[in-house]
Amino acid sequence: MAARYQPDPRFSALGGEFADPVEPAGFPAGIERWWNTRWAEAVGLGDLDGAARAAHFHRFEALPGNQEKPQALRYHGHQFRTYNPQIGDGRGFLFGQVRDNEGRLLDFGTKGSGQTPFSRTGDGRLTLKGAVRELLASEMLEALGVYTSKTFAIFETGEALHRGDEPSPTRSAVMTRLSHSHVRIGMFQRHAWLNRPDLIEALMDYAIEHFHPGAAGGDTPARAAAFLEHTTAALARLSAEWMAAGFVHGVLNTDNLVVTGESFDYGPWRFLPVFEPGFTAAYFDEGGLYAYGRQPESVLWALEQLAGALLLIGEEDSLVKALMTFPDQYRAALYEAWHRRLGIAPLGGEADGAFLTSLLRFMHQSQLPFEAAVFDWFGGAGSKDRAFAGPRGKHYRADGFESVLEGFDARAPVRPERLSHRYFAQDEPTDMVFETMEAAWAPIAQSDDWSALHTLLGQVSDAHEAYDLGRGRSGFLDETTS
Repeated sequence: MAARYQPDPRFSALGGEFADPVEPAGFPAGIERWWNTRWAEAVGLGDLDGAARAAHFHRFEALPGNQEKPQALRYHGHQFRTYNPQIGDGRGFLFGQVRDNEGRLLDFGTKGSGQTPFSRTGDGRLTLKGAVRELLASEMLEALGVYTSKTFAIFETGEALHRGDEPSPTRSAVMTRLSHSHVRIGMFQRHAWLNRPDLIEALMDYAIEHFHPGAAGGDTPARAAAFLEHTTAALARLSAEWMAAGFVHGVLNTDNLVVTGESFDYGPWRFLPVFEPGFTAAYFDEGGLYAYGRQPESVLWALEQLAGALLLIGEEDSLVKALMTFPDQYRAALYEAWHRRLGIAPLGGEADGAFLTSLLRFMHQSQLPFEAAVFDWFGGAGSKDRAFAGPRGKHYRADGFESVLEGFDARAPVRPERLSHRYFAQDEPTDMVFETMEAAWAPIAQSDDWSALHTLLGQVSDAHEAYDLGRGRSGFLDETTS
């Protein structure tokens, strides 16, 4: 281990009411398919050789000085707004916790690592395609400035899995993600369902200490209201960042939302091909509950369930007041996220709302590719010549774009030197729409050819470098709201 490796297993100190110790599955094979070199360096694991990576992230032997046994976390949740008390970590566990190079507490969580007490009829496994999809989602979201978990390691495991919604048998994998937290809204719901205010308070104080220190101080009801307000701000910002990225999570159940406001757990995700508020990611979301345009509403609904759990230790009026901050928090975060994505400075106030409305109206009416429209106008007026000369130039010279162009002209480019990156010399941006993801996966499925995936990941890395949308060296986007 490098000297900068800082193990700090804090969650297990909460006690046995929050997780169950489990054994990782034994797999017939262990082929390393992904290792996140950049984030391994950030947490002091960059010096691990192949044998050590397999020991810790395929067989899940404990990291030195870290959590002794994997812990399957306990939680409940609303799934498509139906309460389910029969869930928990059914194919994953908390493997360990470390401090990154900026001193923040981060979790290693797994997916596909075997059965747990919460697996029910599931096999506890993950398809290789599911692991690749999560890798592509997290890498693209990080490139687009969204606060997201990081796909840390993927090992193919040599098992043939049967799934009803894709060709079977299919290849299997185990994945480790690096996240700032796995404290889900559903964790608080579980303890409320069990009528355990003591556990709600203990979990809240853990979250305040490590994620929302600005909520510390005061009596229990005061901390509960402050914690809810900070969590509301964090999830309002995440909602805004999804919208500016054109991302549809697909399953915004309360067990898939964490109190840090971090995007994670990528199942049926999609990026918008074109701007369409009704676009859904999951084939089983027949009513469009979690459609692109309904994501902020869904997040607020989940926050209301968190407030309901906190009623066991809080005061109703102050919790309602905290929830009521969501609309203004979301609106401000949405304007900020869109201006950051476009590389331009906001003017402030109603002018930013009017500009964004005109831009989205144009994107909807023109049906231009979502990512291409943002790419063409990154840097605002600084990209006018590039946009007009590009493949979509005729759309930008049309009458319907005049008000949008006026908005770009009124806003100064932010760090316009970014436009000199080679990425902006291309006619087309890198996107992660369904067809792009499938094109990277198909050669793997057909002939075990990983070259298309590595090419795509290289292109995403270029976009990440060119847009440079992260706040600070960490890439975790200033996740604490204090």
